[in-house]
Amino acid sequence: MLIGVPKEIKTHEYRVGLTPESVRELVENGHQVLVQTNAGLEIGMFDDHYVAAGAEIAGSAEAVFARADMIVKVKEPQPVECAMLREDQILFTYLHLAPDPQQTHGLVESGCVAIAYETVTDDRGGLPLLAPMSEVAGRMSVQAGAHALEMEQGGRGMLLGGVPGVPAAKVVIIGGGVVGTNAARMAMGLEAQVAVLDRSARRLQELDFQFGSKLSTVFSTRESLERHVLDADLVIGAVLVPGAAAPKLVTRQMVAQMKRGSVLVDVAIDQGGCFETSKPTTHDAPTYVVDGTVHYCVANMPGAVARTSTQALNNVTLPFALALANKGWRQALADDRHLLAGLNVCRGKLTYQAVAEALGEPFVPAAEALSAA
Repeated sequence: MLIGVPKEIKTHEYRVGLTPESVRELVENGHQVLVQTNAGLEIGMFDDHYVAAGAEIAGSAEAVFARADMIVKVKEPQPVECAMLREDQILFTYLHLAPDPQQTHGLVESGCVAIAYETVTDDRGGLPLLAPMSEVAGRMSVQAGAHALEMEQGGRGMLLGGVPGVPAAKVVIIGGGVVGTNAARMAMGLEAQVAVLDRSARRLQELDFQFGSKLSTVFSTRESLERHVLDADLVIGAVLVPGAAAPKLVTRQMVAQMKRGSVLVDVAIDQGGCFETSKPTTHDAPTYVVDGTVHYCVANMPGAVARTSTQALNNVTLPFALALANKGWRQALADDRHLLAGLNVCRGKLTYQAVAEALGEPFVPAAEALSAA
């Protein structure tokens, strides 16, 4: 199979779909890899590294899309990229379709086979291709929030961990999954006062066993959520409903009542955000203020630490990329129900139920679409 790796074009996105090490694995399995020139330049993965690994360098994205049987990316395809996709071409990347009807329609109209990293599953009910970026985003959310609390950023002028004789900031994390756990670890490491809210009593118990008395675990109800958000200096939205739009848990009215200069970091913004006042931002202009509250809503947070993120992502995506290349998409999906769970669009059909429901579009189960192909 000929695998194509285009350079990412989203604002300040420096990650790359395949590292030179991943390219070598694919080449040694008998495949060809076509990498757009300078795809990994900014993170020290140069064209000569890819050539040494066995790749061919292409001068443009158009050349990559025109020749490749499978496109391996990091971020969702932009409109100009959707227009270059073709029928039966495999697209393997993050998609986050639920809040993005334009991209969804572009993929459906292309006839491609789009497999989303964020909905591939595992035997434990986890999302193994989303987990490493969730780890990165969770840790970064605290860094971003601590910076946004500074006066120059519009914040309250608080040091997250305080100093002797001065209270530490209160950090509230909504959601105790991978993002929330990593955010809690970082916030506690900086000696903030940290509370995690979740609706799973079992997850709260696990967090209590993991972190002990340093972490306050709270069962999430409307009342407890409102009480903790209004008392917080930094709120991190770490809610995930796989493949679906994030629920709006923090209302506009709650934001208006928060302490002036407090900070909201919405890690769920890829799925539409979990604060009513959230809107996607970029690393160019990461924050904005609503009712005196600073919002950080960058939709590709891990792109700021692109080298770490690229390596972590390749560690988990490579086995699936190899399966798709070695077997072809039909056989690979038929053999692996977890990879099949990643199928979001198949030859003009929308095959992920939560996405179809969020967009009000017709839905065809992935297994049915695969058998019809």
